[in-house]
Amino acid sequence: MTSPFKCATLAPAPGPIVIVGAGLAGLFTALKLAPIPVTVISAAPLGEGASSIWAQGGVAAAVGEGDTADAHAADTIAAGAGIVDPVIALTIASEARARILDLSGFGVPFDRGTAGAFVLSREAAHNANRVVRVSGDRAGFAIMKALIERVKQTPSIRLLEGYTAVGLAMAHNRVAGVHLIKIQGAKEIETVPAGAVVLATGGVGSLYAVTTNPTTARGEAVAFAARAGAVIADAEFVQFHPTALDVGIDPAPLATEALRGEGATLVNRAGHRFMPAIDPRAELSPRDIVARGVFAEIKAGRGAFLDCRTEPGARLAAGFPTVYAYCQQADLDPVHDLLPVAPAAHYHMGGVATDVNGRTSITGLWAAGEVASTGLHGANRLASNSLLEAVVVGDRVASDIRASARPAPAAANDAIAVIAFHADEPKRAAALARLRRTMTGHVGVIRDAVGLTAALSIIGEIEASAGEDLMLANMALTARLIATAALVRTESRGGHWRSDYPAADPALAHRSFVRLTQTGAIEQLCASTARPKAKAALASPAT
Repeated sequence: MTSPFKCATLAPAPGPIVIVGAGLAGLFTALKLAPIPVTVISAAPLGEGASSIWAQGGVAAAVGEGDTADAHAADTIAAGAGIVDPVIALTIASEARARILDLSGFGVPFDRGTAGAFVLSREAAHNANRVVRVSGDRAGFAIMKALIERVKQTPSIRLLEGYTAVGLAMAHNRVAGVHLIKIQGAKEIETVPAGAVVLATGGVGSLYAVTTNPTTARGEAVAFAARAGAVIADAEFVQFHPTALDVGIDPAPLATEALRGEGATLVNRAGHRFMPAIDPRAELSPRDIVARGVFAEIKAGRGAFLDCRTEPGARLAAGFPTVYAYCQQADLDPVHDLLPVAPAAHYHMGGVATDVNGRTSITGLWAAGEVASTGLHGANRLASNSLLEAVVVGDRVASDIRASARPAPAAANDAIAVIAFHADEPKRAAALARLRRTMTGHVGVIRDAVGLTAALSIIGEIEASAGEDLMLANMALTARLIATAALVRTESRGGHWRSDYPAADPALAHRSFVRLTQTGAIEQLCASTARPKAKAALASPAT
């Protein structure tokens, strides 16, 4: 799993551009490609189902007085626990200001002071106030609202809503299209031809029983990119947000880290503040440390709570309206009540391996946002670097595609039905519930060999029983990639914590890279993921 990643060479794109995913990375890339025609595939209606819209903290960028890209990159490298690519970190930090100005130009109303300077907040492991925000905790919502309005006004962007991608069509060792199925209605695998495909499908949170991610964050693109031969990087590194509100809501509402930046503390049921004894940075320690601290209190039966009563106190309602609304929904008053919290699957540092231009190891395939793994996040993402990476890499993907021969515009009706198939929805629901319990129980905040081996056995059963259900097969394969990488990494580093290997191993201070063909168990599993006719459809070249 230590093979160096090599991106594909840039080659002319002899067909339309298709972007799979309509979150921040997908929409920003589409806008940056204009006026070149693109088709954006969205499983949900535009503005729904994207993790980006739920992002509360903001966008990390060295735009404050005295702050620098070098300092931002240094904080990123420190948080990433030894495996951040320093060139990637500095490149992305250096382009942050320009992308913030792009977003402002698209109509994002970032908070500004009376003199016009950005209002900046600080989040965990940052050594400066550098998080650009909107209305306190509404950055994701405001950014997506502005981009959606701009997309609707851009004639070169065609939206195809209500479809989810299940595979890539390949021809002559390059991507030739995307296989889709409708979310509602007749179940047919359809193929949209493409000369350039950009994956912007988000993360893997919904593979876990407790997550802050929308239900569409199922990680399917990691699996079908792997089936097509893409290199997958750092799959074992899943970030668990330490302060999801533990109020029985799925997905779990997020209590943004910015609350702790404003002075909120973590206490147990007895009112004891437990983080200072774990790390001198206390509540503003890196997320993996705080998540383990919260997890330990819950496991010990003492419970974990966010105490906002003193700070931000009465300022919370106006300063953090999203969190306040969640509290009201759960019948909690943050000015008087402790807020029960638990770690929740929040962000996948791993994904389809790319370079800083979003180029994968497959010709014609790019990836941006959480589905990709550029090396920016290492073993533990620095807070608010995710939205930054989405726009910086999205801009670079657009430039990289522009550098190839301009793809032909998409036809008005270019989706071609390939084959009908049957998916048993109740069976899928039961299998997915089992998968999510398994991932949370054995591939969660704390891991060990016994649990990971048990998880792989259960995941194998789920995938073997998937039949024609390609969505379930893809979810199971991504779960297997995560669990396998976690079993292979016999150390603790960042978001990956092994109770049987609690120390970091200097010999493993590097990123992980894998292809399906490198791992016999995964390769064997891949061969049994669907009935022959469905497999043949996914393996056949697009016409």
